[in-house]
Amino acid sequence: MRVLIVDDSKAMRLIVMRELRKIGYGDISFREASNGQEALAAVLDDRPTLILADWNMPEMNGMELLEELKARDIRVPFGFVTAEGTPEMRRLAAQAGARFVVVKPFTADDLQAAIDSVSIDA
Repeated sequence: MRVLIVDDSKAMRLIVMRELRKIGYGDISFREASNGQEALAAVLDDRPTLILADWNMPEMNGMELLEELKARDIRVPFGFVTAEGTPEMRRLAAQAGARFVVVKPFTADDLQAAIDSVSIDA
């Protein structure tokens, strides 16, 4: 499994990686991006199995990234790991095609439940 973690906080990217390892996803390779523009370039370079993105980031936010992927017909399971957990934000994320929203702070169990709810081709 190849996971692209997109967050403007290096610390948060490391936390997400740590939690994924903790829940036992074996053979995961990670790629990081600090904003949506970097993430888009990473996706075009080497399509990941899963994208985990923050909502609020500089240059291109998570929603803009998701919309750009849709516009290019790039279909990769996409989930938000974000502080944006209001019902309205969840609705917007689902309408845009996000498979899940995990709200910060989160536990390994929260992350596992979200990822397990998505069919991912490794």
